[in-house]
Amino acid sequence: MCSVRAVRADGVLRDRVQPHHLPDGEAPPGHRGGLQQRHQLVRHRLPHAAARRLRRRRVPRQGMVLLVLSVSLPALKPRPCHAGVCPKASALQLGVYFGGLYIVALGNGGTKPNISTIGADQFDEFDPREKMHKLSFFNWWMFTIFLGILFSSTVLVYLQDNVSWAIGYGIPTLGLLVSIAVFLAGTKLYRHRLPQGSAFTSMGRVLAAALIKWNVPVPTDAKELHELDLEVYTRKRRFRMDSTNSMRFLNKAAVKDNKGGGGGGSPARWSLCTVTQVEETKQMIKLVPLLVTMFVPCTLIAQTNTLFVKQGATMNRHMGPRFQIPPASLGAFVTLTMLITVAVYDRVLVRAVRRYTKNPRGITILKRMGIGLFLQVVTMGIASAAESRRLAYARSHGLDKTGGELGLTIFVLLPQFVLMGLADAFLVVGMIEFFYDQAPESMKSLGTAMSLTAYGIGNILSSFLLSTVTRITGERGNAWVTNNLNASNLDYYYAFLTVLGGINFLAFLALSGVYRYKGESTETIDIVMGLEAEKAKLQAEPLG
Repeated sequence: MCSVRAVRADGVLRDRVQPHHLPDGEAPPGHRGGLQQRHQLVRHRLPHAAARRLRRRRVPRQGMVLLVLSVSLPALKPRPCHAGVCPKASALQLGVYFGGLYIVALGNGGTKPNISTIGADQFDEFDPREKMHKLSFFNWWMFTIFLGILFSSTVLVYLQDNVSWAIGYGIPTLGLLVSIAVFLAGTKLYRHRLPQGSAFTSMGRVLAAALIKWNVPVPTDAKELHELDLEVYTRKRRFRMDSTNSMRFLNKAAVKDNKGGGGGGSPARWSLCTVTQVEETKQMIKLVPLLVTMFVPCTLIAQTNTLFVKQGATMNRHMGPRFQIPPASLGAFVTLTMLITVAVYDRVLVRAVRRYTKNPRGITILKRMGIGLFLQVVTMGIASAAESRRLAYARSHGLDKTGGELGLTIFVLLPQFVLMGLADAFLVVGMIEFFYDQAPESMKSLGTAMSLTAYGIGNILSSFLLSTVTRITGERGNAWVTNNLNASNLDYYYAFLTVLGGINFLAFLALSGVYRYKGESTETIDIVMGLEAEKAKLQAEPLG
């Protein structure tokens, strides 16, 4: 039996048993048929890596503490309004409050891409069963996120509006402290990645080396390119990648020449790169066009917490004689729809569809994202129609001049909230899974961060579009969006977003049609479907 040393990119060391060196008819323990592999795991504990993640989690905690203080201590919160006159907040009060918000945002930027990545890294890439379970990880990861959003958009919003802002901020602060305690308790059980240096530095070296040797021909034989021995990657616990012909210009970075130091001396740091570094850079560059097509969808998602809520504030929000729905709580229908859809998708739809597609995910990740993009376009079209109805009601009752509350129930807006939740269940989960799955093994956190970057750019783009459209239409005498929504033409703005989303959807279809998944993803499909076939074969065999 021959054992070949193999090392995962996250630093998990294994001995891989090669089945073709086994005696005829002998299968390794624990597996049968075509899945004759056995792996022995040695985990490398990295307490310093866990400490770095803990420091990232402390940042949002500090921000939440500032927010609680800003709404609790009399010196840090503005005096209450009197007779409709509200005193201005002092510079100290504004500084503490907005400082807390920015610290929370800063902490989330460091925590979100790393927490989801370490969660996905807990599954063993060499174990077919764990590999299959990993395909459902992001569905249930986002399911827990949606549960938190549902709680915040219902219970917390109600407490903040009707009880106390201190309690409304205090509850998530306590929850954050509990989550840190749980994280610390489980640290010793986690699989940790070894630090592998900055991904940006590695990609920068590849681009610099390719430009330095722009006039150097690329050899036809990929074996002539610079690459380290497999043993070097084994010691560093990384994967080695083969050269491809896509973006062939970047292959110049791995060409050996006297100037690049690839002859007899040591290679120059910024003029010669390995084939693996080149291929990792190519893989990240391939993701950029698809990332750009996520900016507009994230802009449409931003409408749920901005204009959708502003619409709801103008309508009848009463349920019974005493209870009044906070406008922001209507977003709970978005979250509730996402929760139901994710559960049905993972437990029912995937199992039904993969019988025909032979794909363990049911459909490809890009197809899932495409369905979400299409549903977003439909949602904005319906939102435009609902807004036309709301404006017609306001004008017929003279409320376009007074700006008063409409007698029309807020539940008229329910279809657009539900459809947006349905779209998010396909798009949001698919997006984070796609950029994680398609990033190189040594750049998983960067891939996850790319998907989250789309949200930030989407929110900036949303503000830019709203201000630009309002300014241009206002100069023409009829602004589409004003403070008085009853006198605005918000339906036109929604129609504009519908067209913009449709154009973006077509661009996404064109890019996804030519995109080629990286080899490891297709290998995952083969392995998992092979496991499914083996399981079906075993179940069909008669007992005894």
